[in-house]
Amino acid sequence: MFRTLKPLLLTLLFLTAPQLHAEEEGAPYISYIELKPFVTNFGSADDLHFLKAEVTLQVDSEAAHHAVNAHKAQIRNDLVFLFSAQTEESVAGVAAQQLLSGEALKLVQDMLREEEGAPYVADLFFTSFVVQ
Repeated sequence: MFRTLKPLLLTLLFLTAPQLHAEEEGAPYISYIELKPFVTNFGSADDLHFLKAEVTLQVDSEAAHHAVNAHKAQIRNDLVFLFSAQTEESVAGVAAQQLLSGEALKLVQDMLREEEGAPYVADLFFTSFVVQ
């Protein structure tokens, strides 16, 4: 019985594969770029704190993907300075971290707009955020 089903299953697979590929072509492009973890100190010399953040950028085109990769060093640099400029209050709690995420997104978009003529990054996510 399996011998008769096998050719039928293979035929169905080959007939449906082009349809699946056609549906994928019409799907919107979404890709995620994970940056290396950020580790920095923030606060004053008397009240020094430690921040570790893992950041993922969402892009919606291949051109955006290439632009982010081309400027990854500058993106990391700008985000390190942003994170090291924080205060204990600006990273305490989920709401504060969401605000910081929005600031980081705007910073990256502004830099890409200046360098490439378009913001390219659709969203920015903290996939890990640790403060001590």
